[in-house]
Amino acid sequence: MNADAELRSGQVDLQLAVAFEPLPDEDDLARWVGLVLMAHPTEARDELTVRFVEEAESRELNRDYRGKDASTNVLSFPFEAPPGIDLPLLGDLVISPHVVEREALEQGKPLAHHFAHMVIHGTLHLLGYDHIEDDEAERMEALERALLARLSIPDPYRDDA
Repeated sequence: MNADAELRSGQVDLQLAVAFEPLPDEDDLARWVGLVLMAHPTEARDELTVRFVEEAESRELNRDYRGKDASTNVLSFPFEAPPGIDLPLLGDLVISPHVVEREALEQGKPLAHHFAHMVIHGTLHLLGYDHIEDDEAERMEALERALLARLSIPDPYRDDA
């Protein structure tokens, strides 16, 4: 059986606020999000927005929400429903493709592989994963490695990756 046939699909609202090519399409994004959701079968939320932005917007959001005055690859904004409201929304991912491209080049990775990693990484953040503490980082990175391996993408944390 084709591995893709086993994947649960996430519903992705794609927003483009940047001139950049090539960007992943909605099918790729939904497949990558779905891969994360398959690893979390009790998670009922499966809708999110992926917004591709210029570095200036990434920097502004990173500064305003994380106190870091620099553009970044991916930002995750989990949806917090008001009490009594049950919506299938996970939240929003904001991705700067220029940063992702620069990192992919620096790390010698195919751009598509790094986009997949950033979407998976960001979606895990939406589900509550973090990498501030070493044990949290190890757990999150192990899951990222396993999910990316299902896409035949090498370990992004290898020293030679």
